[in-house]
Amino acid sequence: MTFYEKEINRISDICYSNEKQLETVIETKNYIDNNFYNDLSLNVLSYTRFVSKYHLLRLFKKYYGLTPRQYLIDKRIEKSKENLKKGMTVTETCFAVGFESVGSFSALFKIKTGKSPAQFQKEQLSRSS
Repeated sequence: MTFYEKEINRISDICYSNEKQLETVIETKNYIDNNFYNDLSLNVLSYTRFVSKYHLLRLFKKYYGLTPRQYLIDKRIEKSKENLKKGMTVTETCFAVGFESVGSFSALFKIKTGKSPAQFQKEQLSRSS
């Protein structure tokens, strides 16, 4: 059981939440985890769970503390770190994790990690040598 699932269970015990809400949120998170490299808009996510996009947004934020978009970005950054550590180029990594522009990927990566993708990769590769 992941940290997020444990937290959802803990919160549900406190709030006596609707089981369907929990199922919707967990399945949405799982869908993002398995399809992070695709173009995932709120419309797509709500369609996969047959729920209003605004309702999904509120539920996801309530249980995870992040919007689905924020979670998706964090997931992509996490996966991009793995790819960069394995030696993929910045451009290959950018497109492999679902970003559409190397410039926006690099800027977002730097905001989230404090380093550019190239700096991050250089540090990781020098550590492993």
